[in-house]
Amino acid sequence: MRLWLIIPALCAVLWAQSPESNMTEREHKALSQKLLAQAKAQEEILAKEERMAQEEAQKEEQLRQLKSDLERADEVLSRQSVWQNSYGSYLKYHDVKSRLEQIQKEIKELSKIRKNSDQREQYDFLVNKELILQDQLTLLKDHADAPFAALLKPEEVESAPDISNPFDIFTGISFKKRLDGVYSDYVGRGKELRSLTNALSERKKALEAMQLLDENASRYTDELTVVGKKLQHFENGMETHKATGELYKKRMDEMELHVDKEIKKQGVKLFNLGITIVVLLVVFFVLKYIIKRYITDNERFYMANKIITFVNITLIILIIFFTYIDKVGYLVTVLGFASAGIAIAMRDWFMSILGWLVIVFGGSIHVGDRIRVEKDGMVYVGDVLDISLLRITMLEDVTLTSYEINRRAGRIIFVPNNYVFTMMIANYSHHALKTVWDGIDITITFDSNHKKAAHLAKEITRKYAKGYTDITRKQLNKLRSSYNLKNSNVEPRIFVFIKENGLCISSWYLTNAYATLALRSAISADIVDAFNAEADITIAYPTQRIHVQRERSMPMQGEVV
Repeated sequence: MRLWLIIPALCAVLWAQSPESNMTEREHKALSQKLLAQAKAQEEILAKEERMAQEEAQKEEQLRQLKSDLERADEVLSRQSVWQNSYGSYLKYHDVKSRLEQIQKEIKELSKIRKNSDQREQYDFLVNKELILQDQLTLLKDHADAPFAALLKPEEVESAPDISNPFDIFTGISFKKRLDGVYSDYVGRGKELRSLTNALSERKKALEAMQLLDENASRYTDELTVVGKKLQHFENGMETHKATGELYKKRMDEMELHVDKEIKKQGVKLFNLGITIVVLLVVFFVLKYIIKRYITDNERFYMANKIITFVNITLIILIIFFTYIDKVGYLVTVLGFASAGIAIAMRDWFMSILGWLVIVFGGSIHVGDRIRVEKDGMVYVGDVLDISLLRITMLEDVTLTSYEINRRAGRIIFVPNNYVFTMMIANYSHHALKTVWDGIDITITFDSNHKKAAHLAKEITRKYAKGYTDITRKQLNKLRSSYNLKNSNVEPRIFVFIKENGLCISSWYLTNAYATLALRSAISADIVDAFNAEADITIAYPTQRIHVQRERSMPMQGEVV
């Protein structure tokens, strides 16, 4: 009890009990009770007013809180969102449809009348408006059945790629990233829908609470109806999105599992292939080391090295081919049908490859050999630098051919391997035979001592060619194991032929196949010196004799006319 209500009652009681008071004890008691009852009633009134004030303040606080909740919900709902736009299109479709039905109803009614000009104008206006609304309805037809049909449907993802080779691993990784991106986008849209649904739910709760607090509750009825309907659509959309998302996730997981399995399979296959290739490389390196150590001849080493490299590359290509071509039978069938066209289109290539096999395994030409090739009237003599799968590379040297025909040397000549089938290729140094026959022709006059000239030529050629003669004799003996040699005479040969201007002394001798000009020059100079030193040997050259006879006017004494 409040003191300011009790004090008057106490004062009245004390006054009644004072000596000056003439009231009896009963009266005193009755007065005290009355005063106390009045004070209590007054206190209850004040307490009620205080409770009412507290309730009013609490109500105001609740209203402020609810308005704040409404503002937060409106802020979320006011943001641009595909869901809001889709729902707005859905409402727009039904609004346009309703207006179109109303206009069509009015047109139907006016079509029966149209008596005056105003009615006809109204009819034409409604017809034009009907066309406009029909166009709008056509544009919004995708939103006719459900407000979120397009948004709730996940993006279609192509089927998982087939990973049949190591390069497809990158395709599989890219596909997985795409799956993650598509699913993340779909989940992000679901979060946005959930945010809008929560905002609508908060708005509905706030409006319902404000309706209970507000005396004029009817003004919230329409808004609550709209919000409730919209919330129902959003909640249905959220449930559909959740169920679809779960199925979509399962499908994504299955595709990712398939891609991971294929990537792992290709990884294992690639690892096994790598191990196989490494083993092959080690084996071939060991073989190269062995031939380098035990084969001392450079040509044999080069050819063996070429063969090992070719076999190595071929095996690696075949292993890769059969590792990653699953349908080999189908491929062979296709190649069988296409073989004719391929053979025609790539005839020169195939013939060159076949020529390479003939050259390498036939042993007709080796790296380092001196060969002679003729093509379209041009003659090329040089040393073989390389024999590749498609061509022979040779370096043109200074030879008698260069001196007499080409008048140039030092060029790199590329000879297709298929030339071994179509034209003659002469080898000056085949099968360790490093010498060739060379001849020098010198003409002497008819009255010269040709026997002495032939003898001098033979002695000079024998002196210079003696070393090559001995070497050739040994080399021919080796060739007998591979070829049938009937004439193995290696001594210099001298021939005497009758020519127009005299007798031709033709001297033939063996010389180094790589240095014919040097020996030819030395022998030619010595033969000329030897012939010039002999009085009965005259070197012939084109000559002409003129017989001059003078005419006489009269006969001389004793001359018969």
